[in-house]
Amino acid sequence: MDKAMPPFQPVPPEGPVTGEDIRAAAEILRDQVVTTPSVRSIALSSMTGAEVTLKLENLQFTGSFKDRGALVKLMSLSPAERARGVIAMSAGNHAQSVAYHAQRLRIPAVIVMPRFTPNLKVERTRAFGAEIVLHGDSLSEAAAEARAIARRRNLVFVHPYDDPQVIAGQGTIGLEMLAEEPKLDVLLVPVGGGGLISGIAVAARGLRPDIEILGVEAARYPSMARALENRTPLFGAYTIAEGIAVKEPGRLTLPLVKRLVDHILLVAEADIEEAVLLLLEVEKTVAEGAGAVPLAALRRYPERFRGKRVGLVISGGNIDLPVLSSIIPARSAALLLRPSGS
Repeated sequence: MDKAMPPFQPVPPEGPVTGEDIRAAAEILRDQVVTTPSVRSIALSSMTGAEVTLKLENLQFTGSFKDRGALVKLMSLSPAERARGVIAMSAGNHAQSVAYHAQRLRIPAVIVMPRFTPNLKVERTRAFGAEIVLHGDSLSEAAAEARAIARRRNLVFVHPYDDPQVIAGQGTIGLEMLAEEPKLDVLLVPVGGGGLISGIAVAARGLRPDIEILGVEAARYPSMARALENRTPLFGAYTIAEGIAVKEPGRLTLPLVKRLVDHILLVAEADIEEAVLLLLEVEKTVAEGAGAVPLAALRRYPERFRGKRVGLVISGGNIDLPVLSSIIPARSAALLLRPSGS
């Protein structure tokens, strides 16, 4: 983020995270995480009729954008809090990021993960030296257990999305994207609990008030979309986008999304699977289901984006190889033959 950025325009009313908070987070992260590339895709642009740029957060050391928020949060702790240690709950990416950066900073870490968490993410988290607790069949159950352990052992709870430092860290993605591609018309961002899109929206609205910001959720886990509609969501049993399989938006993130995000799009499992394969075959990049949902939305709703400059946040690449191998036979043969929007 060495390029000079214009001053932030005020985005009233002031929320829990400001543009200046995000710039401060960028300074904390300087030379500590990867400044990931924003890559223009000739192939995807040709396929979709949009001018497509990919923000490759799957190239972070632990494979996802979560490195940013986790490190900003850990760096905010006092010496006494660091000595006590931290605890986090996560389906995988936040877990790996907290464990990795806690190890770097010599902070003891406990990670509570739902039992459905892909084995790849469990083992990678354990490899970073964290104590692993597998508990519950949902993020909510894992969160309840993590908070109970935090109380018993006097640990600092590091929330995966509903924390101002975490949101500010994730927002640095918006700074980097608009520094590299200042004329983007639309940002497409994965949505789980809302930390990623909240941070990006604060950053982007402060720099480009006119930019369109769209979130993307798996249709089987439409928690943010339904919350914005004041409707009770219905959830599926499984989604390949398990990284955004969140049943309830954050207390901090929901108001930010209501104020700053234009709309939430939903994509089906087949859309997500095809997007994973398309990124692999055409762009030679590995995306997990959650990381592929922006491309799934671009393909599902092509008329909405035709002729526009669209930035896709490829938020992570930690997909289990058995999962990837299972969708290749089902999707790869017809992948390039399916027209967008069909």
